[in-house]
Amino acid sequence: MSTAIFAWSGVHSLAREAESAGLAIAQSIAEDPSVRSDVAAISERSGPLTLAELQRGPLVATAEAVRERTGALFVVITDDHGIRLTHPDPGSIGKPVSTSPDAALRGEEITSWEAGSLGISARAKVPVYAPDGDAIVGEVSVGFAAASVFDTAVRNAIPVLVAAGIALLLGILAAVLQGRRFRRLTLGLQPEELITLVQNQAAVLGGVGEGVLGISPDGSVTVCNEHAMRLLGLDDPVGTSVVELGLPWRVTERILGGSGSDPDEALQLVFGARVLFIDVRTVYRDGQHLGSVVIVRDRTDLEALTRRLDAVAAMTSALRAQRHEFANRLHALSGLLEIGQYEEARSYLSSVLDHGPLKYPVQHADRLTEPYLQAFLGAKGIEAAERGVLLRLGPETLVTGTLTDPEDMTTVLGNLIDNAVTAAVNGTANPAWVEVEILDAGADLHLSVMDSGDGVAGDEGLFDRRDQSERPSTQSSGSPGADPVHGLGFGLPLSREIARRRGGELWLAASAQPDQQGAIFCARLSGIIAQSPPTRSE
Repeated sequence: MSTAIFAWSGVHSLAREAESAGLAIAQSIAEDPSVRSDVAAISERSGPLTLAELQRGPLVATAEAVRERTGALFVVITDDHGIRLTHPDPGSIGKPVSTSPDAALRGEEITSWEAGSLGISARAKVPVYAPDGDAIVGEVSVGFAAASVFDTAVRNAIPVLVAAGIALLLGILAAVLQGRRFRRLTLGLQPEELITLVQNQAAVLGGVGEGVLGISPDGSVTVCNEHAMRLLGLDDPVGTSVVELGLPWRVTERILGGSGSDPDEALQLVFGARVLFIDVRTVYRDGQHLGSVVIVRDRTDLEALTRRLDAVAAMTSALRAQRHEFANRLHALSGLLEIGQYEEARSYLSSVLDHGPLKYPVQHADRLTEPYLQAFLGAKGIEAAERGVLLRLGPETLVTGTLTDPEDMTTVLGNLIDNAVTAAVNGTANPAWVEVEILDAGADLHLSVMDSGDGVAGDEGLFDRRDQSERPSTQSSGSPGADPVHGLGFGLPLSREIARRRGGELWLAASAQPDQQGAIFCARLSGIIAQSPPTRSE
């Protein structure tokens, strides 16, 4: 392109220079006093000169001398009628010019490219004035052949063309090398394929409901969608090393391909208040390692729902057993009444009131009359008894209202009881026991769970543990949050989240007691108790 522009500019410049040169020569001739006198004398004659007179006249000699010195194609002088007084071809003298002389005879000086009797030429036309006035007595026309004008353009263009050729070869070589590098960087994908790939990537990253991270082979983040940033608490991690993201140790080790990691095993861990399912896959193309893709799935709601369903299933089983037991006791009571054994029936009813509606292995079960809590604690008492732990109700237990949301209650209380039973089993106290106290205050339900275990070192990291398998160096019995029983699963973080979502709280009230009592966990659940209206006396 630059060569073409240079060539066009050069040709245009030569054409203008030829016109300017012709105009300067014509002006010089037209100002020559002898030329002005001779042309005026011829124009003022009463009769025309013969051809021989014109050919032998001084004007022809002057015109030819100028043409030979300047290299012009022609130098033509005419009278005021456009009749040639000079011409390179003697046979053309005395004949009208081939192009119109009107503009020059009107006093104008013009330049143009025209085709005349000698071919295409750059020509200039200048009027010739009389020696003693402003009268126009003729014109001078000077022209340069196109071949002579552009001959220098070809000579000047040779270095440019050579340079352009070299530049073209270098450009072709650079294009080939750049194309090879581009194909290597894009793994052989064409531009159209890259456009499709980018569109598909944007659609996938923005359309899926899971977190996606792209990790380069050197361990830096190349892609991260909004879901991944929200779930992992990241802020524009693209370009950051995986080690600097603050992810759990097992996730970082899996991404970096640690020797102890199993690539086919998905990780499930608690990150903050969320249960995350993380899958790391290594990507290869044509045998080349392209990096890793990390898929982050939020399983918080699913885990909470699973725990609630487990609690509801246990409560349902307990209620089914309670219904069956009530039916049996009613049959027994009905039989006693039918045979007139009123004292035995009264004694039987007293025994039912003392031991509760079912013979659950729960000490002081009669302190609780709320049906949902009775059934749930009865089921938990059976599970605890199977592990050699006595479940009992504390002396402060009192629930006067009715439970309106048993699912949240069973999730929180069930997790606390399960942890307490495990702590009691692993503790050194014998016999092992777990004590539960439940108290309602208006619409709020207060829970307290105490065990006979060895207690915990503290609550630091207990409710926000990120991983079940942190580095062994951080697992010491004396370090905060390193209790081998409490908080290793997802129960405590999820239970605290449920309590806070309801406007309550879950906390560690005591880590260990001097009298060998273990940990005490307390919870407050708001808005799940409906108080029964008082009965009106007649």
